[in-house]
Amino acid sequence: MNYRILIGIAVILLVFNCKEEAKLKDIYEWKTIEVTATAYNSLAYQTNSNPNITAFGDSLKPGLKYIAVSRDLLKMGLKHNTPVKIEGFDSIYLVKDKMNKRWKHRIDIYMGVDVKAARKWGKKKISITYGIPKKQD
Repeated sequence: MNYRILIGIAVILLVFNCKEEAKLKDIYEWKTIEVTATAYNSLAYQTNSNPNITAFGDSLKPGLKYIAVSRDLLKMGLKHNTPVKIEGFDSIYLVKDKMNKRWKHRIDIYMGVDVKAARKWGKKKISITYGIPKKQD
């Protein structure tokens, strides 16, 4: 493939990402906290008898950028559909699930049915940045 075409595509993607980032800065106030992060899969033995439906009623499908949050984080503003930037990942994830009440200051990153990737991730202390909608004037 022609290098000029590749450079052009890269520039377009960079400009698009910058515009999307600017929109997110206009819409949200961003807060950063440290949490414990684990990973989960949409498999019955890890969740319940209907592993493809979240606690909020959303459908899970491999490839979606979703997380579950501990209930104390819900009270901090990480509500359903909150955008979240996770240290170590480029994409923005959405809060689509909530965890059992026993967990505190914790997120669970959805990794489809890839158990190997979830196990490789393990359990880590990381920073996340999440968006709280700004009040519109």
